[in-house]
Amino acid sequence: VQLQASGGGLVQAGDSLRLSCAASGLTFSRYHIAWFRQVPGKEPEFVAVIRGSGSRTYYLDSVKGRFTISADNAKMTVYLQMNSLKPEDTAVYYCAAGNRVILSNIRNRSAYDHWGQGTLVTVSS
Repeated sequence: VQLQASGGGLVQAGDSLRLSCAASGLTFSRYHIAWFRQVPGKEPEFVAVIRGSGSRTYYLDSVKGRFTISADNAKMTVYLQMNSLKPEDTAVYYCAAGNRVILSNIRNRSAYDHWGQGTLVTVSS
């Protein structure tokens, strides 16, 4: 299984970015694909998740209404559309995949077995 995250960059507060996570080597519809983010000195934080089939999504409360996660099954790619970005959204964003994800662990890092390399998002004020 390989996950390739891309799309990060330097933007100003209020701007938008779209992150992509291209997956390979897995049955896409059977996996949950999540985005986590991490800042130096802190544990990775759950941001959003979608089942490969696109049947359900969950979000970190602080990004609800600003971020949208979506999946393109044909391209085996998950997107994170980030609007109205804030300086506190600055982090390295990682995508992760798991096929043992259930509702009780859907926000836990341990539920995801495969991780991409991360893409840096910097939001200036």
